[in-house]
Amino acid sequence: MPDPLPPPRPAVVKLGGSLVGTPALTPLLAALAGRGAPLVLVAGGGPLADGVRALQPRLGLSDAACHRMAILAMEQTAHAFADLAPGLALAATPAEIAQAHAQGRAALWRPAAMALAARDLPESWELTSDSLAAWLAHALNATRLTLVKSAPAPIGSGPADWVAAGLVDPLFPAFAARLAGPVEVALPAALAAASARKDIAA
Repeated sequence: MPDPLPPPRPAVVKLGGSLVGTPALTPLLAALAGRGAPLVLVAGGGPLADGVRALQPRLGLSDAACHRMAILAMEQTAHAFADLAPGLALAATPAEIAQAHAQGRAALWRPAAMALAARDLPESWELTSDSLAAWLAHALNATRLTLVKSAPAPIGSGPADWVAAGLVDPLFPAFAARLAGPVEVALPAALAAASARKDIAA
């Protein structure tokens, strides 16, 4: 009997916090849940991370503490997304992601377990959920990374241009450079259409 084929490599999709509270969010989550494996979704911190930013000067919090709090904000946003789209499977580790994919489900990353234990992530506001998504994509050997934004990227641009346009954090190009597959910015409607065509993980 031939050896079984290895599982397909995942594709990582980062959903920007700017989508929270917009009409596009719930239909997009439903479309991605319907697409299923081998997707891995990363939720931005959204308003919860903004709350951490607002709280920092009031309490005099360190950047290190705010870094950890912002990761927990992403974790809470992931729980919110899972409530909006029950077909998504919350997953904290590569093993849990693989288990979700074995069930045919798209995984929704809970970042706290991995990100808070990491020693290669700067504890700074210069690191946002975009760079965390690229960090996860590298850890999972993902085929591609798609950042879903409310604003489009300029045609023909790349990560350095996205920093200049304010679309990503200044550390993102270095994290993205480690990825073997393509890195792209997509609008919610375009991603939902790609999901419907079943070609998002290509």
